[in-house]
This record gives sequence, C-alpha cells and structure tokens, in this order.
Amino acid sequence: MADLKAKFLQVYDVLKSELLEDPAFEFADDSRQWIDRMLDYNVPGGKLNRGLSVIDSYKLLKEGKELTEEEIFLASALGWCIEWLQAYFLVLDDIMDSSHTRRGQPCWFRLPKVGLIAVNDGILLRNHIPRILKNHFRGKPYYVDLLDLFNECHRRIVQYKTAYYSFYLPVACALLMAGEDLVKHVVVKDVLVEMGTYFQVQDDYLDCFGNPETIGKIGTDIEDFKCSWLVVKALEICNGEQKKLLEENYGKPDPSNVAKVKALYHEINLQGVFEEYESKSYEKLTTSIEAHPSKAVQAVLKSFLGKIYKRQK
Repeated sequence: MADLKAKFLQVYDVLKSELLEDPAFEFADDSRQWIDRMLDYNVPGGKLNRGLSVIDSYKLLKEGKELTEEEIFLASALGWCIEWLQAYFLVLDDIMDSSHTRRGQPCWFRLPKVGLIAVNDGILLRNHIPRILKNHFRGKPYYVDLLDLFNECHRRIVQYKTAYYSFYLPVACALLMAGEDLVKHVVVKDVLVEMGTYFQVQDDYLDCFGNPETIGKIGTDIEDFKCSWLVVKALEICNGEQKKLLEENYGKPDPSNVAKVKALYHEINLQGVFEEYESKSYEKLTTSIEAHPSKAVQAVLKSFLGKIYKRQK
C-alpha cells in the first residue's frame, strides 16, 4: 500500500507539471508560481482515500491480474481528478463557512495575500479536471462517459452531499476503465449512495460522540445549528418538555447550552438509536451487495463497506 501511495503521489507531480505548462492556461511566471503553491497547499494534503480507491477498485475488478504501468497511471490520474474536485469544494466551502483551519493548517483563503482570490483558485481547480481528462483519456472509448460523470457531479452533490463523489465516483471511474457500461450498474450506484448516506450519519454521530483526539477535530454541529441526523432523530423521539429544552439550547455557542443538548441526547439514548441504525444499515447493504451477480463488483462494494463499518474517525 505504501508503494502504491508513493506511485500515486508521483502521478500528482506529473499532472501538476503538465497543467503548469499547459498552453490552454497562459501563465506568466508569477502566476505559475502562485498556482504551483496553490495546488500543493490544497490538493495532496488529505488522506487521499477517494483517489486511492479508484486504483483499489480497478484492481478488484481485474480479479487479481497484475496491473500494467499504464493502467496504474490512468487509474491514478482519475483518482487525482477526484482529489482535485474535493480541493475545489473545500476551498470554496471554507470561504462560505468562514472556517479557520482545514487538514491541520489555516484555510487557503486565510493566508496573507490570498483572501478572496481563493474563489478564483477554486474555479481554476475545477477547470483543471477536463484538462487532465483530455490530456490522458481523449483517445479512450469511455472518454465522453468520464466527462459526463464529472459534469454530473455538481448536480448530484446538491442531492447526495459527499456520498456521490466519495463513494460512487471512484467506483464509476474504475468501472469505465474496466470497459463497463454505467447504465448497467444502477444498482451499484444505489448501494454506494446508500453507503454514503450511512457515512454522513456516522459523521454527524462522531461530531457529537466521537473522541476529538481520534477524529482530529472538536465537533461544533450543536453550536452551529446544523441540521444533523442526531437533532432530527431527537425531535422525533422527544416529548414536549424535551423539545422545548432542545429549542432553547440548540444552536447557541455557549458551552452550557451545548452541555444541556448533549445531556438530553444521553437521556433519550441517541447512542442506542444510532447503534440500531448502524446495524440495520449494515445488514441492508450486505444483502444488496450479495445479490449482485458479479463477484468482482461484490468485492469492490464489500471493500468500501469494510472501511467504514463501525469507524471511529
């Protein structure tokens, strides 16, 4: 895996240098230096799970066949397109949310001299994706399908939040590379989007009940008045008096208000409600996966589910 990650990072260097020299973007030297720094700051900094899962999924679809150097490069390039997309979302999200830190460092727009130029940088990140696809996939029979897939992403994110690009997009890229027709894999999309929803619920749960040292951040959904799965469930379960307490304290920045909300969550046993949801989701997903006719596709889906079931961060 370490070897694969090293190869994956080498592909980033190749793609970045191609973009910096791309005649479609007429860069002066100072612009080129800015974009070089902007890419390094925003694209490769995360866990790279989404990008690496394109290679993992493609390997499983090839059922143990050794991948050629070209296949590893192309799967990595598609993985990086997803990481570029993620960077675009995060740069703009951080501005909209007035966030301070991201991945343990100040948000890009918070850096001296960056500010709202970050909006332009976000759009540039988005525009790099079709260039990468054109440079490396133009001659492939699935090129148009790739363009459609990445273009559709925007519409779907409104609908599915991160589920679409974190779960479906890496597998869809691998399926296209393996010569599959996505129209025939609607069930795969449904399972992965369902998995993404479960992942989002886990996120909401960990924001409140997770260990900050394990998840790497202190959750603020209660203070931020987020419409999280927990508060929706709480409103379903609460009696009139408890609802009143929730309405009086939810979305207030004061730690005493937050503590009252958390105490209420314990009182109505939201942890137990979540555990029941988790086990039912796992059963439902496993049943759907095992009903799929292809063992290779089953292996891909099971690898995703295995990574997230009962996760602590």
